[in-house]
Amino acid sequence: MTEPTSAPPADTPALPPPPPTPSIWRAPQLSTRWWPVFLRNLLVWRKLAIPSLVGNIAEPLMWLVAFGYGMGALVGQITVNGPDGATQVPYILFLASGSICMSAMNAASFEALYSAFSRMHVQKTWDGIMNAPVALDDVVLAEMLWAAFKSLFTVTAILGVMLALGISHSPKLLLAWVVLLGVGAMFSSIALIFNALAQGYDFFTYYFTLVLTPMMFLSGIFFPREQLPELVRLASDWLPLTNAVELVRPLFMDRWPEHALRHAGVLTGYTVVAFWVALALTRKRFRG
Repeated sequence: MTEPTSAPPADTPALPPPPPTPSIWRAPQLSTRWWPVFLRNLLVWRKLAIPSLVGNIAEPLMWLVAFGYGMGALVGQITVNGPDGATQVPYILFLASGSICMSAMNAASFEALYSAFSRMHVQKTWDGIMNAPVALDDVVLAEMLWAAFKSLFTVTAILGVMLALGISHSPKLLLAWVVLLGVGAMFSSIALIFNALAQGYDFFTYYFTLVLTPMMFLSGIFFPREQLPELVRLASDWLPLTNAVELVRPLFMDRWPEHALRHAGVLTGYTVVAFWVALALTRKRFRG
């Protein structure tokens, strides 16, 4: 007697393929939900506003007093080239118009590196925020704008001191104030790239030593760039800090910048590209 054969099993339906992983280089998906993150940083910072302000403005003011008045007494007038030809200006005015761009760069970089890294990696604040309906893209945007605001707060205080010292009273300083906000946004976007790559605070030393410090000496802050070797000067034309100085310095002298659209375009390009790269690398870090 033969055993009854069992019916062959029915074909199991194939599972649908998993959805493709979105590219880290996709376009930023931003919304107004960055504002609560920005506001949260503001409320926390209010507790330490005075020490933070003193720390941010003390160093640039020491640079200004030591070099502006000390070396300025030895240098006297300095020649600045412009569309109307060469102009003699006091060295302290030359230094002040460049050092305020350096202050915006440093304030934005410190906030987007050390403070943002603490919130992202050490304190895990970003993870807590993203448990709410806030996307990573909005968090990164909020950090960039917050660092830009911190830099603007710093340069506003320094501008007030410069006005009190009578270094410049040009009405065009209002436009310089707007440009410096853009400078802060640009350098905070660049710093967020290194924030996404860092595994610890020590990593930021490379950025300050190998990127920011050489840029300070090649961007015409302490002396005219015409004194640089031709090849170095041509390379410095495209540095972000150089283009910031070329926009701000004429405004301190109550003149309009030469090639303003080109300099503004360079700053905008650096900001957009750097923010996109920083966002992509941050997405990759949180995906891993």
